[in-house]
Amino acid sequence: MSFTGNAWKIFNQSVEDYHIKDDVNSQENNPFQTGSLEWILYSKNWIDTVQWHLEDIIREEDIDPKEALKIKRRIDTLNQKRTDLVEQIDFWFYEKYREIVPNSDARINTETPAWSIDRYSILSLKIYHMAIEAARQDASEEHKRKCSEKLQILLEQKKDLSAAIDQLLSDIEDGKVRMKLYKQMKMYNDESLNPILYQKVQKK
Repeated sequence: MSFTGNAWKIFNQSVEDYHIKDDVNSQENNPFQTGSLEWILYSKNWIDTVQWHLEDIIREEDIDPKEALKIKRRIDTLNQKRTDLVEQIDFWFYEKYREIVPNSDARINTETPAWSIDRYSILSLKIYHMAIEAARQDASEEHKRKCSEKLQILLEQKKDLSAAIDQLLSDIEDGKVRMKLYKQMKMYNDESLNPILYQKVQKK
């Protein structure tokens, strides 16, 4: 099985496991060996899934502002964890390909493998939820038709992105692409980098 075939299977397992209770407070029960690539992929998708539903909840028109702020803070925390896991995926591939000597004309890809995989994980959620909308019994035929059309586009995106990720990994293995790591350098959560936070600390 290709890497993306296995990743897609793991992502869908995570999505299905979450929807057993369909509760943003459900405990993640990762079935894979801690620290393995499979474990990282499952955990990353679990975070994506929880965030997906928190983003739905926070858009409730009558939501209490204090509750909305709590959810926003939670989304920020999850987003940092998601970024950390994406960087772990890149580090896993970096270690895997450490001994490969890139060709003299090896190119640099605009996106690392893990950030492509990040989009692939989120795509699994889009397809899962669009499929539900396309089959909703209480929706109009027009709604279901439009969602079915969108679902076909998403499935085409899945096919293309899957091929692109597998090709990227193959090119790295063949020395055609140089594997490089870049930290995301998130600034808004860092008290030493976010002026709103460090000015508050300085005033104390």
